[in-house]
Amino acid sequence: MFTGLIEATGTVLALAPVAGGQRLTIGTPLAAELALGDSVATSGVCLTVVEVGDGVWSADVSPETLRVTALGALVQGAPVNLERPLAVGSRLGGHFVQGHVDATGRIDAIVPEGEFYRVRISFPPTLAAYFIEKGSVAVDGISLTVASLSDSTFDVQIIPHTWMATTLRHAQPGDLVNLECDMVGKYVLRGLSLGTTRS
Repeated sequence: MFTGLIEATGTVLALAPVAGGQRLTIGTPLAAELALGDSVATSGVCLTVVEVGDGVWSADVSPETLRVTALGALVQGAPVNLERPLAVGSRLGGHFVQGHVDATGRIDAIVPEGEFYRVRISFPPTLAAYFIEKGSVAVDGISLTVASLSDSTFDVQIIPHTWMATTLRHAQPGDLVNLECDMVGKYVLRGLSLGTTRS
């Protein structure tokens, strides 16, 4: 379980084929605090550490994960957001994030507003029921608040700290991003759906 508060960013150093999937090697100072078997949310995708070196760590990415997340579009040199799991007893500063991506979205626009940025993201129709204005969403693992919402897009307002501390500062219109909708909302909708079916 994660919070969507990014601890560090890393850089993709290598992408090597592994039994139909891919071994992803990332350079980051955070590697010094990782051990084999640790979970790391990597741009919103929960991955398992399989190798650790001096300033680098690696994870194996399955064919399914490459298909359904934006990790399949990564290239050498690309930046990624990194977060270790929530520790028992820690403050929950963002919202509950599982690292299980629901779908990819696409950045439609990035509009500066003073020192802030407004980012518009389009999402597939299958996710429409999970978004509400002022609700939570994880974008590439970043816990954000939906500022405005349409049938196929939502806007988020990015503060200067988040802009500089995450991969958003490198983002461009047209980029794919990983989307994870609020887990609580998904359970509520599921419960309502079952209640309607049974009645």
